[in-house]
Amino acid sequence: MPNEPEPRVDVNLEVRVFGMDAQGRPFSQKVRATNISHHGAKIAGLEKQLKPGDVVGVQFGEQKTRCKVIWVVDAGPVQKSDAGLKMVEGQPCPWLKEMETPQAPPPTPRAAPSAEDKRRFPRQKVPLPIEIRDEGGTPMKTKTADINGSGCYVETMLPLPIGRQLIVTFWLESQQVSTPAVVRTCDGGVGMGIEFISLDPATQDRLQQQVEAMAADSEPSRKVPGMS
Repeated sequence: MPNEPEPRVDVNLEVRVFGMDAQGRPFSQKVRATNISHHGAKIAGLEKQLKPGDVVGVQFGEQKTRCKVIWVVDAGPVQKSDAGLKMVEGQPCPWLKEMETPQAPPPTPRAAPSAEDKRRFPRQKVPLPIEIRDEGGTPMKTKTADINGSGCYVETMLPLPIGRQLIVTFWLESQQVSTPAVVRTCDGGVGMGIEFISLDPATQDRLQQQVEAMAADSEPSRKVPGMS
């Protein structure tokens, strides 16, 4: 256990929480983040019931992240609830600037390839167009929320179940690539994690290079005021 607690900042930020509630119904609601850290937040004003272990999406401004519910203080059917959220491993912190504005210690450097990065490739938060097909299903054209050379995460209100076999198709430069894949994580109302199970190492390397180039190209536009 670390000797020093993680820096936390009291705030009053409007964020959007979305996913599936405890009854399995999709929801999307604006709440207040009252306390934040580099790895989570305390939120207040929840109208939907959640339970520890649920995974929800959280959006602050244009930034999205996925969080696991750690605790819930249920204020009953009339009053709204509070909850503690912790970001899923590998997910970005959407309120870094708000953490740095007060006189807080600088952000903890991202843990070098530790348990978070058992992956051979770091994930990149880029919208790569892909097509997903399962047996007997209608092809779904969508974009990735994040991706690396061995898999991706897709945001969808109706994710497929864990273990579902898929065929994923995407363009690698001017080459169309199709690969068998499998659903590894299923977060109701938020999305699903997909592993590419038959890409050869050379194709994985090329895909990783392409998504890293896409991430690098998009970085300047996020820093230039007034650009959409």
